[in-house]
Amino acid sequence: MVHWNSLMIFYLAAFAVSFTVCLVLSCLQLGHLRRHGGEVPAVFQGAVDPETLARISRYTREASWFGILESLCDGVLTLVVLLSGFLPWLLDRLPDWEGHFLLTGLLFFGCLALLSGVIGIPFDLYRTFVIERRHGFGTITLRLWLIDQLKGFFISALLTGFLLWALLAILLYAHRIWWLWAWLVFAAFQGLLLWLYPGLIAPLFNRFEPVRDEGLRQAVAALVERSGLRSEGIYQVDAGKRSRHTNAYFTGIGKTKRIVLFDTLIASHTQEEIVAVLAHEIGHWQGRHVLKLLLLLAAGSLLLLWFLAQVMVWPILYQTFGFDQIIPFVGLLLALAVLGPFSTLVSPVLPALQRRFERQADDAVLALTGLTAPFGEALKRLARDNLANLHPHPLYARFYYSHPPLAERIERLSGNGGG
Repeated sequence: MVHWNSLMIFYLAAFAVSFTVCLVLSCLQLGHLRRHGGEVPAVFQGAVDPETLARISRYTREASWFGILESLCDGVLTLVVLLSGFLPWLLDRLPDWEGHFLLTGLLFFGCLALLSGVIGIPFDLYRTFVIERRHGFGTITLRLWLIDQLKGFFISALLTGFLLWALLAILLYAHRIWWLWAWLVFAAFQGLLLWLYPGLIAPLFNRFEPVRDEGLRQAVAALVERSGLRSEGIYQVDAGKRSRHTNAYFTGIGKTKRIVLFDTLIASHTQEEIVAVLAHEIGHWQGRHVLKLLLLLAAGSLLLLWFLAQVMVWPILYQTFGFDQIIPFVGLLLALAVLGPFSTLVSPVLPALQRRFERQADDAVLALTGLTAPFGEALKRLARDNLANLHPHPLYARFYYSHPPLAERIERLSGNGGG
């Protein structure tokens, strides 16, 4: 049974504060949309008509309310798992952990991951086949969705299972400095995954091919030559078979780095706009933003693992949640759960850095193309095609947005000149 001691009270208080902060931010976002959702920002005048603005408001409102519901269910599930005695009950039904440490640890985390995945299926179905289709985005078939789920399950089970096995082995044999060895393995695994993803994992879900349009290909080649980019290639991906959303992204490290354009983006934008979007993505490469994010995440994960190692030796941690002895892999889960609510305190840090990188990549557009107007037009079209919220609450954007609000980006581009 769980014990209602000082740690339990502390955890529940932190959980309540964290959840309240997230809920308040979502309500601020919805309230801001309600007050300003009927206004077209000055930079979008002539680019967004009243009908599109109304669609944006409906889509943002429905997606936001659904996100609140999903977060509420996640919170309730977390509390039920931790406070109901489910975790000791589950461990009792697995092989004796002292004699089968690796097997029992894998089964313990595997059962929890499976439970979380099964509970998440209805939410994913509703988001994919109701919300996205209702607002004109969803194109994926149920058959393809099922295939994606199965592929994702097996790939995740293989990769996560291997990483978890390595972590459990380190817990078993490395003792007091397990956190340092775990960090080294985690950092190496993360780098390997980034290296493998573009050429091995992503093609399991989509077809990637060099940009087809000859004129666009020549314009892209000229841009790449000017930038000095050395990459595995610039590709288009058949994203339209799943969604009408448009996007482009930079991925990979070393020789596997590549720029990827959605086929929906190519179909809906002019050549000049696409080149400007590519210049933005190349700006990320020039700024070494992927490497910098990796280094930041590596430093953060080292600090987290060290802190977990300190918390995991507390007997009160196990007693609070119904265990009568210290079990390292259980302690890892419980320590993560107890520290989880405090992630709200640091959650604005990474988005703030990402927004800074986005501004630097925006600046690269002018340096590489000599123009900012085509990129501004591309952002307007992206906002219209994706029904992006034009009126995010400033505090909500600071907490969650990895990109500066679109109106702010376009105003900044206009101020940079370049025609």
